[in-house]
Formats: sequence, structure tokens, C-alpha cells
Amino acid sequence: MADEIRAGHLATGARMPSLRQVTAQHRVSQSTATRAYHLLEQWGLVRAEERSGYFAASPAGDDARNMRRAAPPPASAAVDISDLVFSVLDAAKRPGIVPLGSAFPAPQLFPLARLAKSLGQAARIVSPWNTVVDLPPGNETLRRQIALRYLRIGVSQAPDGIVVTDGALEALNLCLMAVTRPGDVVAVEAPGFYAALQAIERLDLRAVEIPVDPSTGLDLDALAAALATQPIRACWFMTNYQNPTGVTLSDAKKKALVELLARHDVPLIEDDVYGELHYRADYPLPALAYDRNGLVMHCSSFSKTLAPGYRIGWTSAGRYADRVRRLKLMTTLSASIPVQAGIADYLEHGGYDRHLKKIRAALQAQQHAMDDALRRWLPRGTRWTLPDGGYFLWLEFPEPVDAMALHRLAIERGVSLAPGPVFSASHAFEHCIRLNYGYPWSARVDDAVRTLGELLADPAVRAVSRPRR
Repeated sequence: MADEIRAGHLATGARMPSLRQVTAQHRVSQSTATRAYHLLEQWGLVRAEERSGYFAASPAGDDARNMRRAAPPPASAAVDISDLVFSVLDAAKRPGIVPLGSAFPAPQLFPLARLAKSLGQAARIVSPWNTVVDLPPGNETLRRQIALRYLRIGVSQAPDGIVVTDGALEALNLCLMAVTRPGDVVAVEAPGFYAALQAIERLDLRAVEIPVDPSTGLDLDALAAALATQPIRACWFMTNYQNPTGVTLSDAKKKALVELLARHDVPLIEDDVYGELHYRADYPLPALAYDRNGLVMHCSSFSKTLAPGYRIGWTSAGRYADRVRRLKLMTTLSASIPVQAGIADYLEHGGYDRHLKKIRAALQAQQHAMDDALRRWLPRGTRWTLPDGGYFLWLEFPEPVDAMALHRLAIERGVSLAPGPVFSASHAFEHCIRLNYGYPWSARVDDAVRTLGELLADPAVRAVSRPRR
């Protein structure tokens, strides 16, 4: 539609097709058609008239030529995602569900018995004085062990700059609070982690979505355009095994990302909770490795690698470490002191690296099994990539598929999945889903994939979806 207007094929003032006509002609949902018209309106290509519809407003002269040369930068918007996310998460909690939509790997992959021994040891030696000493930034031994993990990948981080938190999600939220105020604009990935969108919604911020390609990752050109035209105060990105696509930025792109943000003096909140789950020989360097200005706030946790539910995470927050530490004291005061000590004991004596080798091998084998099942049970034209780490696959179905309808029908058949719209501030990616292969392969899991293949032929899934309210 934009090309037609820019080429002059539609005269200024010409009536555009109605929303009903667009949804029928292109077999898209009304929400997608409405979003398309909103973009055309932002680009100055159409004007809306109340109760009359949309009309072409073709730009002229140099402005028209400039718009033909380059797509406009993404616009910021308020976020309203939590109701959708909660409805999906609540449905996945039903007993007996095959958890292909889960955000965690299987509990049996973790050394819980050995970890419990470390926790017991810590409980015996923790003194009442630790309730004061281990307040933020956190248990000193644990912070030193985390600093050693950084050093193993060639990144030097002082223990004093590390703040221990209640999981990575709190670390990410504290970092966001440290560098923004209500009304500020934050760049996020699309598709991207839904908790980032929820944080932006809760803090009354605005989101600008930067496209992520499942094969190459973040679109740095789109980010550069957004930085040049909008008052972006922070970026929240996953550079390793991104959730939901699984893509990892190349070292060159990570370096270019850090340099781009440094030119604009914009901090990067780097969510790196999956980096240790690499199948390659080495941990893929985080963007933090290229930071020379203290702008990268690197966040991670042990929830995906060692102790889900124990809620121990951290951030190495660069120039913002003191601000994050104070926010931690002002909000939840401290992460669990005995659990901090227990994790520290395990890192020193429990064989963490041996455990990581086992869980990486298990996840890689489960990925191969999932890939085989998808090839057997899903329709031709379905696309996915195989990341070299993490435990998520991002599936793109041939148009038209309504991922929300697929999610609802799958729940009725005892299978959870994560539908694409929960990974977007604009509820896009209706033809995509995220699958978790982090559970040991079994006939039950294989049957769940077969069920998804059957449901994709259901008319309710392939029909044009209803507009969202």
C-alpha cells in the first residue's frame, strides 16, 4: 500500500480499502490491518477521517523520494501486554500439561541433591552478622565466584561492581529503574522477552520495537534509525540465545552495538541468562566484553543453569552499580542470605562446570529429537532455526495461522506452547510460536508435537482471527 501511494498510483484524497476489505483480501486479522493503517498514518501516507475511513495523502517532492529510499524508523508506543501474558501463563499451569510453552528446562536436569548439601552446609555456618554483612551488594564469596566466572571468558569484573538480586528478572528491572523515569522510551526486541514488555508497562514507559531476525539477530540499522529520531533512554536486549528466537549476535554485531550505543550515550541492559548453556566450545562473549564506557549492565542468574526457584541472580552494572545497589535496598532489601551462601559453596566445591557439561549435552540431544519430531509432524512450509545453545525454538508457520487460537486448542489437548503475540508490544507474530525442548524426550513429548501438527489443520487455527480489544 505504501509503494502504491509513493509511486503515485493512488491520487491524493483517494479512498483506501476498508479494514474489512483488507482483512478479507490479505487474510490477516483486523488488528494487523489496523496496525498497518496506523503505520501508514505515521509515515504521512494516509489520513484518517472519523466515520469515513482512510484516504491517501501522498507526500510530494524530496519528502516522497526520501521515503522511497528508506523505511521510516520504528515509533514508540505505550505497552499493554500483561493480560495476554498472564492468560497464557495461567493456562500452562494446568495439571498434566506437556510444557512445550514453559520458560524453564526440566527440573531433573539440575543437581538438586548436591545443591541441597551446599545449602545445608551454608545454613550451619551462616551467622546472625551475615544479615547485615550480606546486604546489597550481596554475599562477598558469591560475588567473587561470579567475578571468576567472568574471568573465565576473558572479561574482568570487580566483585564490588556486582549486585546480587532475586533472580535475573529483578536485576533487569532494577537496571531499568536506574536509568529511566515514567514516560521515557526504551528500545526492546521484536520478538522479545515478554517480561521486558511487562516491566515497561509497569513503570509507565514507552517501547520502541527493534526487529530481530531469527538467523542474524537484532537489526542494527533499525536501531540506529530509532536512536537518531527518538529520545531512547535505554535498550533491553538479549545478545546470546535470545528468547524467543534462540539467535546469538555475532561478535562483530555485539561490538558494533556497543559502539553505536556509546555514540548516543545510551545504556544497554544485557539479558544473558542463557549464555552458559552453549553447545559450542566456548561461552559466546557478551556485549559487556566490548564495553569501555560502563554503559552495559550485564544481567544473569542461576535459574536456567543450576537452581530454578532459588531466585539468585546478579548484575554487573558498570557506572550504574551504586544506583542499582540502592534501588535493591529500597525495594526488596536483600536476596535470601542462606541461599546466597549455599550457591557460593556449590560454586566453590560442587562441580559446577561438570554439571554444565552434562546439561549442555542433554539439551543438545533434546534439540535433535525436537527437530526430528517437527520434521515428521508439522506441515511443509513451517520454518525454524537450530540455535547452538539455550532450549527454545522459534517456529514460523505459513500464513495464515492464528497462534492464539492454536494455543487455546493445544491447551484443551494437554499441550502448552508460547504464542507469538506475547513476545511483541504490538501483539504481532500471530503466525509464530515458541517451543521449549528443555524436557527429556519421551513418547509423550513426541505425541505433543504430533498434536500440534494435527491442530494446524483445524479450521479454527487457519481462519482469520478476531480483532483484539
